[in-house]
Amino acid sequence: MPGIDNCKVTEDPLLVQELIDIVKDDGAGAISTFIGTTRNVFQDKEVKTLSYEGYVPMAEKILYDIIAEARQKWSLINVAIHHKVGEVPVGDTSVIVVVSSKHRRDSLEACHFLIDELKARVPIWKKEIFADGSSIWKDNCHC
Repeated sequence: MPGIDNCKVTEDPLLVQELIDIVKDDGAGAISTFIGTTRNVFQDKEVKTLSYEGYVPMAEKILYDIIAEARQKWSLINVAIHHKVGEVPVGDTSVIVVVSSKHRRDSLEACHFLIDELKARVPIWKKEIFADGSSIWKDNCHC
């Protein structure tokens, strides 16, 4: 039986417990999470907030494609990835990846793969807005 794949790009706040509840399964011995948050400094400049923009339909399609790739590499039960668009102030969450599997290695390695591929391939762009009023668009990483 195929597992649950749940992807969402949203302006709503992200809640890790919501994703944990999505991936929870009695057959899962492991649930691995990655939570990306806005830090308060970048290259010695004080960060005020991040602003994310994205092409939502394509972003969600690519997230599902990346999950399909992860399922070919690891034995996964359920996967959920949510990414916020709009303003994400310091300390708030911008992305959550949660993976359940029978064994920890599969969920940990898949979680790492999923966030790296998301950052490299998904059409969501980040602007760092600094306390001095300046800002800079960040390139997607090629992890």
